[in-house]
Amino acid sequence: MSAIFKREFRSYFTSPLGYVYLAIFLFFEGMYFSALFGYGMPNVEVIFGSVSTVVVIVTPVLTMRLLSEDRRQKVDQALLTAPVSVTGIVMGKMLAAFAVYALAFAPTFLFQLIVTFLASVNWLVYLNALLGALLIGAALISIGMFISSLTESPIISCILTLISFLLLLVLPNLASLTGVSWIQAAAQKIAFISLFASFSESVFHIVDVIYLLSVAAVFVFLSVRAVEKRRWA
Repeated sequence: MSAIFKREFRSYFTSPLGYVYLAIFLFFEGMYFSALFGYGMPNVEVIFGSVSTVVVIVTPVLTMRLLSEDRRQKVDQALLTAPVSVTGIVMGKMLAAFAVYALAFAPTFLFQLIVTFLASVNWLVYLNALLGALLIGAALISIGMFISSLTESPIISCILTLISFLLLLVLPNLASLTGVSWIQAAAQKIAFISLFASFSESVFHIVDVIYLLSVAAVFVFLSVRAVEKRRWA
């Protein structure tokens, strides 16, 4: 699995993809921090909620090639015959994408350090927001990877993943049109994008953590099954 991880992680930076992804995040994180700093607000955790839309729009670029690119280049069978399990292949690829995703939030740690020297801050609130962002990222990446396993076109994978993420983003708004409270509550949970705000407001619920980890595990499992199905086809 480590070899797959290194190969995939390196591939993000042997092409412009990884640099563009990180540059977009750095731009928006820097912009939001500049605004917070200018207003004298020491709440770096607010940035995590502010970039939630950026996460939805940009993260499909990370996942679009995870499994579809090997299939498009006809090298997936060679990979599947390598001395590594299908689960190891899928997990290695997912962890590589997750590592790039996590790097995008590294500047927030620097922002928190800067604010610490100037004002009294609560590190637990920041770490809670960071944990939420990472868990949501793991769930989103697993969904995007599963979609990538269903097609050999990275572009189609990117478009379908983006549509899926946008639906998750607007699902609570659509549910509110029904006027039914339990549907709205269910939609709020299913659309875990809204959890960005929850974690950023220092609200920690173990149920939310379990839910996000479960979503990631389910879609990793589905990705493994999709690859295995193609392996024996």
